[in-house]
Amino acid sequence: MALLPYLLDDLRPHRIRDQLFGMDLSPDDFLADIIDRPIVRMKYVRPWRNLAAAARDVGSTIKTDRDKLQINLDVQHFTPEEISVKTADGYIVIEGQHEEKQDEHGYVTRHFKRRYALPEGCKPETVESRLSSDGVLTVIAPKSSQSKDERAVPITHTGPVRRKQHDDDQINGNAEEETKSPQKKRKR
Repeated sequence: MALLPYLLDDLRPHRIRDQLFGMDLSPDDFLADIIDRPIVRMKYVRPWRNLAAAARDVGSTIKTDRDKLQINLDVQHFTPEEISVKTADGYIVIEGQHEEKQDEHGYVTRHFKRRYALPEGCKPETVESRLSSDGVLTVIAPKSSQSKDERAVPITHTGPVRRKQHDDDQINGNAEEETKSPQKKRKR
């Protein structure tokens, strides 16, 4: 039952929430209106129609490997002064906001805020960010290597083991005890 909304998701129109406000239109956007007509939708379920939108979506990608966490975020609608990257309480916080502007359609204001958990062993002061000329913000959080306090302790060889001498002492000690025992018996 829990999968039913997921499976039937393509049977409902998604006009409002699929809009990318302020973005250019692509040919896929025009085809979506044709496919979304009720007569066409009722005949076939087409989960493939969302693949084109997913392929061109470069909004946010996160890559994690054993060396680093890398976040790529599309911030092409913001100037570098309107974007901030901070580390706070074990999180990377990326925020972008620009003031209300008027364009030919009315007023536009944009704001986003994303938080990503820092990986274990990552120091907040090692996080770095870069903004490309095409508006992709890349944030890299390198993971520190294993503990730097750990080191290999060399083993030095000192020479032959003194086990033979230790055995001789035990033998001599036992012999002395045996010789003392009879003397103690005589004193009584």
